[in-house]
Amino acid sequence: MNRKIKLSLIIILFGVNLSAQKQMELFPSELNIKPFVANFLEPKVGFMFMSGKNSLRLDIGNSKDFVHLVDGNKIISFGGDFFTFTKLRGETDFHFPVDAVDYLFGLNGSVKIIKADTECGVRVRLSHISAHFVDGHFDNYSGIWRDERAPRVYSREFIELTPFYSVNDLRVYASYSYLFHVVPKEIGKSIFQIGGEKFFNLPFADYLFPFIAYDLRLTKIGKYSGTNSLSAGIKIGKKDSGGISFMVDYFSGNNIHGEYFDYKEKYVAFGMNVDL
Repeated sequence: MNRKIKLSLIIILFGVNLSAQKQMELFPSELNIKPFVANFLEPKVGFMFMSGKNSLRLDIGNSKDFVHLVDGNKIISFGGDFFTFTKLRGETDFHFPVDAVDYLFGLNGSVKIIKADTECGVRVRLSHISAHFVDGHFDNYSGIWRDERAPRVYSREFIELTPFYSVNDLRVYASYSYLFHVVPKEIGKSIFQIGGEKFFNLPFADYLFPFIAYDLRLTKIGKYSGTNSLSAGIKIGKKDSGGISFMVDYFSGNNIHGEYFDYKEKYVAFGMNVDL
């Protein structure tokens, strides 16, 4: 029998067997594991204005599950991540020059187990990030790069493992990332992370959900240091899926943009996000 025919039969038989055991849904409307609120490396569509700074963060991105396999109270998913996070400045006449931009794309897989009052599971991501200065970082009048920071190569490929546990609208997680390739070399190979978020119900409205979230990330640039992100706000829409969130953020630690990876900053920011 032709080798291609044999391979096709094996694939078809495997698919039939899989369908007999699990319910398959292609391109589901919801993510199996929703983004972690205070983690800045999550798919977002929104912006943040830094108080007291001429700086704006703009997020344009998405994660999409390609397939869900449902087996009783267990959901297995496979999907992809594609998004950018951008640093802008504000100028007169409603101009926002782009200073720096970071790109992330990759694949993800997850398993979630749903019980009566709890959820638990794990998400795995295989991702690439690269960072770049843009024309807004160049001073046309002086002919030099702003703040004497010229473009440099920043790139990393990593695998990330994030288990979580959820009960009574409280979700906590821990995460470990291994950077199997990273430039520049002084960045450590391991990133450790913990965090969580809590949503609250209001007795007078079933579409308004106050929340608070926190994320701590430990990274090594010479030595390990912590990056703290604390967020509080209110979500309008569905608590576990689509909606719009308005929040206040406190951030302290390493700059999130790769071109500024060795720059520390601290700020309070106000923003919104269209939740996936």
